[in-house]
Amino acid sequence: MTRESLREVYDLSKRTILLTGGAGFIGSHLADRLLSLGATVDVLDNFSTGYAHNIPKGVRNAWKEDVAAPPKLPAYDLIFHLACPASPPRYQADPVATFRTAVYGTVSMLEEARKNRSRILLASTSEIYGDPLEHPQKETYWGHVNPIGPRSCYDEGKRAAETIGTDYRRKYGIDLRIVRIFNTYGPRMDPFDGRVVSNFVRQALDNLPLTIYGDGSQSRSFCYVSDLVEGILRAGLVDRLDEPVNLGNPAEFTIKELTGLIEDVLGHPLKREFKPLPEDDPRRRRPDISRARALLSWTPEVSLRDGILRTLDDFRARHPFHPTDGTLP
Repeated sequence: MTRESLREVYDLSKRTILLTGGAGFIGSHLADRLLSLGATVDVLDNFSTGYAHNIPKGVRNAWKEDVAAPPKLPAYDLIFHLACPASPPRYQADPVATFRTAVYGTVSMLEEARKNRSRILLASTSEIYGDPLEHPQKETYWGHVNPIGPRSCYDEGKRAAETIGTDYRRKYGIDLRIVRIFNTYGPRMDPFDGRVVSNFVRQALDNLPLTIYGDGSQSRSFCYVSDLVEGILRAGLVDRLDEPVNLGNPAEFTIKELTGLIEDVLGHPLKREFKPLPEDDPRRRRPDISRARALLSWTPEVSLRDGILRTLDDFRARHPFHPTDGTLP
């Protein structure tokens, strides 16, 4: 199943789709992809971390509402539930709201799926593995999470979302899919969202030192947004998907290696500023994507270097940055 064949295999021209979090970085790219396949797409987003200008023009309805208390919605064939702050500074700014969105928001969407017999895809996260003791992380790993730490509102919120979703499937027989998203980057990222790629690219363009937490030896796996969207789309459209699936790029890089790559792409040296490692920050992160390869025929295609080049081009087009309006130049 190639990317080019999706239009032939899946006719979405008669499918109605609700996309929560559709004004966000990943959600807006998914909206673009769904529209390109002919789907009718509605977006539900409270714009707490997303932006109205991210929503594609082809979207039918865009509601500025809380996913935990949504307006009266029509019946949908498929719900892609992505709504929840995902960057540490944003989700830690109001941890109660983050946990409420992760759990109550998921319950509200599960209720929509139950009432209308809709298929629902829950966007979970690699953060459910915490600071992992298993490497790379397989879907069978239960995680190593601090339940009372500063990151737990998101980590445990997503773990609880997976729990209630799975229980809805057991009790009500809903068609649920769970994808665990690893670090993703690309155009439309908010330059001030606090994630490492957006931090480094923004700082480099502003001639600021790159902020490195700890000694930079901690590792991450970076997935370009178009690759991730392809994985999410396939997970939502395959006939059956009963188990959680990791979606991420298994190529692993240290933070130091990432700074070197950005220097290489820019063609000049960059200063570094070292700060203490945040509490509960994962030391290593790398997905095992064997399940995604087997069940979705999915493998990331964009190299980190190519993805950084594309991201730099997008950030340059929006430079200078203003934190009050997110991604707007």
